[in-house]
Order: sequence, then structure tokens, then C-alpha cells
Amino acid sequence: MSETRYIFVTGGVTSSLGKGILAASLAKLLQSRGYKVTIQKLDPYINVDPGTLNPYEHGECYVTEDGAETDLDLGHYERFLNETTSQANNVTTGRIYQSVINKERKGDYLGKTVQIIPHITDEIKRRIKILGSKGKYDIVITEIGGTVGDIESLPYIESVRQLKWELGSKVLVIHLTLVPYLAATGELKTKPTQHSVKQLLEAGVQPDILVLRTEYDIDLNIRKKVALFCNVALEAVVQSINVSTIYDVPLKMLEEKLDLTVLKKLALPIKEKINLSAWNSFLTRLKSPTQTVEIGLVGKYVELHDAYKSIVEALIHAGAENRCNVNINWIHSESVKNDNYTKILSNLNGIIVAPGFGHRGMSGKILAAKYARESNTPYFGICLGMQVAVIEFARNVLKLEEADSTEMTPKTPYPVIDLMEQQKGITNYGGTMRLGAYECRIVENDSNVFRAYNKLTIHERHRHRYEFNDTFIEKFIAGGMVPVGINPETDLVEIVEIPKHKWFVGIQFHPEYRSTVLNPHPLFVDFIKNSIVEEEK
Repeated sequence: MSETRYIFVTGGVTSSLGKGILAASLAKLLQSRGYKVTIQKLDPYINVDPGTLNPYEHGECYVTEDGAETDLDLGHYERFLNETTSQANNVTTGRIYQSVINKERKGDYLGKTVQIIPHITDEIKRRIKILGSKGKYDIVITEIGGTVGDIESLPYIESVRQLKWELGSKVLVIHLTLVPYLAATGELKTKPTQHSVKQLLEAGVQPDILVLRTEYDIDLNIRKKVALFCNVALEAVVQSINVSTIYDVPLKMLEEKLDLTVLKKLALPIKEKINLSAWNSFLTRLKSPTQTVEIGLVGKYVELHDAYKSIVEALIHAGAENRCNVNINWIHSESVKNDNYTKILSNLNGIIVAPGFGHRGMSGKILAAKYARESNTPYFGICLGMQVAVIEFARNVLKLEEADSTEMTPKTPYPVIDLMEQQKGITNYGGTMRLGAYECRIVENDSNVFRAYNKLTIHERHRHRYEFNDTFIEKFIAGGMVPVGINPETDLVEIVEIPKHKWFVGIQFHPEYRSTVLNPHPLFVDFIKNSIVEEEK
């Protein structure tokens, strides 16, 4: 195909309507029809990236192969498309302004007054077109964060207006909006949608397709009314109804013929009959579990489930692979104390100690690792969860009672977890961690980790600053905790395991980022497999 087409997904009325899931679902359908598709997210906040954002603010920070700290929607894009994303797939206002200011300081604008139009909008358009200009993709879907009318979003909407004017029929705008149900009158109301489209029109953008989020089926009369008031064709008014799992959304959009409407409006041929057999097979397994497993997720942000979004989705993928319903028990690490930890954790079939930063809730995480080790309950320590397992083992098995991470106790006599030498002295936190994919060699082929991966060299994504201190390595081996994964370039310990335990694995990286619908992550699959109670098999 000669030229890339651009699809923009905007949102109205309220946030959290599911623009990312809609974009990923449409991309999945177009990909299944033989098109090369990618998705990018434009985030209106002024942070350069979400790496320094508290998870309560914005959910988890997702990390790409090339080490970009990005919005969690990129996780959905990868899970749905089974394709990796990169730095180019997430753009923030902070990054846009930083780039423009750097150019201005260098004199690139030849003394011009630097303004929103054209300088900021030109930079936004350049970022939008980067993915298309390389010629790898037929279609680039761009999700614009926030809602239409937000002051932060205006430069992005203006950039869409300009691109629509410049590229004509090669640009398509999909507007996702809410049709609320008023229980008092028993009616679905379209007025919020009309107001939202009016705001978009005031910014000079006419949506081509409207997707209406709803809790109840929208009848033909409502569709006709919306089409009439919002200047869109009747077949371009699409319903997106609540579903039991986000993985149903592509099938719902298929029923609504969203992919066909998009291809028609972009003047693209229907290249192939759609093939969703692998997707449907996953959904069949997901919806017909033969047993249930109770998994404890111990973390300090559990009030906001989006803080652990990739872990939750990886557990769903692994559960489907094992024909098992994974019931997550959300356990706040600050609630786990010496006098109650056995009671809180005793009903679990497996325990995950989640990633995180800082000392809050550390003692609860250490108690969770202790309980798992002593009770032979499968334990999966991810990033900080691995460090917690190392600290607990040092204190209670190796009898190094004051062992700790220098993140928590800078002057600990036994710094079993410590900063990498090149990290010492860093005070600027943005983008300074070990980020992105690194190689890891599995050095023990008689280990749960090797049996899960079934290979000796793996590549996994990192997001951390502190490491296992290998000056203690001999003590740990003698005590019964073995390093089974090593980074070949630095000799840093990536994976620890307790061979005598049923399944006790701590990993320095984030395997959840690589789990997709079609390729569930082997460590999660094996963890769930080993958490299934024997009697139920």
C-alpha cells in the first residue's frame, strides 16, 4: 500500500470510557484482515513520561522493549496485537514542549516568536507521522488522552484538524462518548454525546465514526437520532456495550462492523477474510475454567487495581492457559503484620509480591515472603518482590538480622540489595533506572525457571535501580537460595530460586510486560500451574 492512513480516537463526556481498549480492538480486527497496524498514545499531561508519576495518579507505568516508560494503554496495544511498541508509540505534552524549547534554544526557529500554532502543533504532527513515515505500517491508530474540551488536549485536537485538512481521506476520526442510562426515567440519554460532538466541531473536527459506550443496547431510533444531530452516517454510529472481559471487545466491534466501516471510509480494500480463530480459542479457555486458584497479590497500591494492570492481565492469560479461574486476593502490604500474617495468607494457593519503590509496606511484603517460604506456598517475587525474598532469606535463614536494601536502610551492615555503582550519586530520577530489554542466561537447567522457559537465553524488560549484591552470593548458595539467572554482560543476578521449595522464584525484571493473549508468559503459566491444588487436578 502506497500511503499510511491515520485513525484518531478521541473521547468525550468522561474519562475511562475505554479509548485504549477500543483502539486496540479496532487494530486487532484490521490486523486480522491482513493490514500492518500500530497504535500510539498522545498524553496531554506535562510530565515528560509517566516514570515519575505515582501509580495512584495514572495507574502502572508500562515499559517497552527499548526502555521507554509509557502509559499503561501501550500494554493493551501489545497484549491485543502481539506486537512490540517503542518510544515513538507514546508522546506527552512534556516531551513536545521539551523538544520545541530545545530547538528554540538552539536557534532553529530563526528568531521567530514560538507559538502553539504552528510550532507546538507541527511538533505534534511530526510525532504522529513518525510511525507512518518509516513505511512499516498501513494504518497508524492514535489515541488522544483525556476528553474533548480539556484545556490540555486542545493542541492535539488542533493538530488533528490540520492533519485532516492536509491529508484528506487518509485521516479518520473516531469519537468515543457516553450514553448514560437514567434509572429515574428508564431512558438512555444522547444529549451528553451531542454536546461532546459539538465541542469537537467547535475545534474544527467533524468525527467520522461515533462509538457509544452504554450499559444497555441502543436501539435504531437512538442511532438515527445521534446520526442526525452529529452529522455522521447511520452505519457509523457504533455501540460499545459493557462486557465481562476486555477481550470480548474486538468481537463486539466485529458485530458492529466497525472494521468494515473504517476500511470503507479510508477507501481501503477488504484484503482478507477475518481470522480470529486463535483469539476465540483463548476466549473459550478463559470462559470455561475447570477449577479456581486463590492468588494473593501483595502490594502497596492495591486500592487502585490499574497500578498492577499488566500483572492482572498476565494472570488472566496464564489462567486461561491452565483452564483455571485466577481469583486475585488484593492484599495491602501495610495490613500484613506479625500478629496476623498467617491468618491473612493461609487461604492462598500462591503469593505474588508486586513491584514498587520506597519503604512503605516493606515489612508486610517481607512477612509474605517468609510465609510462602515456610509453608511451601508457591511464591512469585517480581522486581521489589525478588529483593524482598532476598532480604527475608538473609535475615531468617542466613541469620544476617539487619540485612536490608540500601534503598530502605542506607547504612545497613548487610546490604544484600544495593545500587549499581553507576547509579550512585544520581539525584534526577526521570529515566535513570535500568530500563528496557536485557539478556539473561539461565544457569541452572534443573530449575523451575528453566522448565518454564525451556531455553537457556531469555530477554526480559527491566525497570529498577537496585540489584542483588553479589558479594553475598556464596552465603545464599550455601543457605539454599540459588541464583539461576545471570546477566551475561554485568554478571548481575537476575533470578533467584529455592530448589527445595515447591515453586519459589524471585526475578529482577518484569515478565508481565511481555505477556500477551496469544503468548502468555511462561513464568506466569508455570506459577499458576504449580499453584493449582493437587487434589483438584
